[in-house]
Amino acid sequence: MREKMKIQLPENFSYELCLSFLKRSPKEILHRLEEDKVIKAISLDGEQIIFKIKPSKDHLVLEFLNATPAKQTQTHIELYVREWFDMDTDLAPFYALAKKDDLLKDLTEKFRGYRIVGQPDLFESLVWAVLGQQINLQFAYTLKQRFVERFGERVSHDGVDYFLFPSPRLVAGLTDEDLLPLQFSRQKSKYVTLIGKAFADGIISKQKLSSLSFEEAKNELMKIKGIGNWTANYALMKTFRYPNAFPLEDAGVHNAIKNLKGMKKKPTLNQVKRIFKNYKGWEAYATLYLWKSL
Repeated sequence: MREKMKIQLPENFSYELCLSFLKRSPKEILHRLEEDKVIKAISLDGEQIIFKIKPSKDHLVLEFLNATPAKQTQTHIELYVREWFDMDTDLAPFYALAKKDDLLKDLTEKFRGYRIVGQPDLFESLVWAVLGQQINLQFAYTLKQRFVERFGERVSHDGVDYFLFPSPRLVAGLTDEDLLPLQFSRQKSKYVTLIGKAFADGIISKQKLSSLSFEEAKNELMKIKGIGNWTANYALMKTFRYPNAFPLEDAGVHNAIKNLKGMKKKPTLNQVKRIFKNYKGWEAYATLYLWKSL
């Protein structure tokens, strides 16, 4: 009998909408989907665990596939899933704010319960943001698939391979000769290895940033070459859930505002700033729902 555990669902949580985000690309390599189930491998203190998430009426069921983890490890995995799906954020204040806003009120009704499906691993979050710079989403997934298959650890279960994201220490030692054949640009190759070095050398870590304010954390990230304002905001939104983290320069946000307001051209940065003043403290979730409108 496989070990199972339950995670109670919070109010204003839609598993279906979160699942729709996880289905964005058939090339996604860090989790597998079986209808409404998600299967993922993670590594905790050197132990590689494969688990399956299944929805139920008022909870999620976690089933451990390749081992029976110790209770402490199970607790860590529960915390990982809660963080992954942003289950501990109370969305009621955001929905109260959005109800009075012409831009958001219809979106929050239509997509009620949609959460920021994040990336608990800060290193993965930053590398993914760099991979996605100045290319379309599907090619970014292609690059990630090649990168993870080539340099990530592989965990097999029932004849299926599951992958772990490459470690910072390994990535720090890569060169153009390793990455250019995967169709990385020279710039992406340089930035990814520099991020790997910053983590491997202990200059940056999730633990270090977690004790900082939003502005302090953003400034620390932007000291690493290749991490600009957009990338730093994206990672702080997806990993730390800073509510005021939002990528101001994001083309998707600009297009969403243009579409919803019926504008002839995209808004200027100052126009976007003025709009987002109405969402103070909830900029990340406003961004999420504007993205969803696309």
